[in-house]
Amino acid sequence: MLRRMYDWCIDAAHKPYALWILGMVSFAESSFFPIPPDVMLIPMSLARPERAWFYAGLCTLTSVAGGVVGYAIGALLYDSVGHWVISFYGYGDKVEAFRAGYAEYGAWIILLKGLTPIPFKLVTITSGFANYNIWMFIGLSLIARGGRFFLVAVLLNRYGVWIRETIEKHLGLWVALAVGVLLLGFVIAFRMF
Repeated sequence: MLRRMYDWCIDAAHKPYALWILGMVSFAESSFFPIPPDVMLIPMSLARPERAWFYAGLCTLTSVAGGVVGYAIGALLYDSVGHWVISFYGYGDKVEAFRAGYAEYGAWIILLKGLTPIPFKLVTITSGFANYNIWMFIGLSLIARGGRFFLVAVLLNRYGVWIRETIEKHLGLWVALAVGVLLLGFVIAFRMF
């Protein structure tokens, strides 16, 4: 099953609809979808290393656009959903302290967490909830997400043949490691927020 999915992503790199799917996954991951765009970005970049830069640019732009939707969820749905979530975690009486802390350290939070496997949707929704400056949020998101996706593009463009051979030889191991990193990102995120 893993091999079929991997082969589909490799083959999809040569199809016109692949860019739409990659863009949609990247957009959705920044606001509500649990799977990061790397599941398509990496195989597509391995299949066509000369387009890795383009794929990274697409992921960056659609991720930031999805982040604006996540920001809107945090900003506009706080009274209905956000307040319940904050109260559930025991921070109901600390909302203003949280917002003040986010105003002071929000730039570092966005930059650092945008580069990590911590789900970016948590950063986008939290930024909206904390009323972080939307233009700063967009600029910092472009830097963080662009840094992450272009780092992948640099590595795959430069070492793509070796990486592809290594992944294909031990596909199950690499998928297990990727799932582990994703789960670790969720655990870290829930402990920090």
